[in-house]
Amino acid sequence: MAAGPPPPLEPSPLPVFSDEGFGDKFLRKTRENPLVPLGCLCTVGVLTYGLLSFKRGNTRQSQLMMRARILAQGFTFAALLGGMVVTAMKSRK
Repeated sequence: MAAGPPPPLEPSPLPVFSDEGFGDKFLRKTRENPLVPLGCLCTVGVLTYGLLSFKRGNTRQSQLMMRARILAQGFTFAALLGGMVVTAMKSRK
């Protein structure tokens, strides 16, 4: 059973993005998982509409928008988790 020392573990190479600016990184991440920015935009839109409704005194509409905001945040979080799972599955191959 003494076959010798175990083979050395070599880490998998990481992708190299040379001189990638903020805009380039944002576009790359958006292409990799387009649902996250969409969810963020929906969350911001619903939040803005809810705050405007609150300012105008329409409390019922404001409450509905705050509930919709929670749903939009949940969608964004689920999209983020889904993107992480897909990325992890791609890196295994």
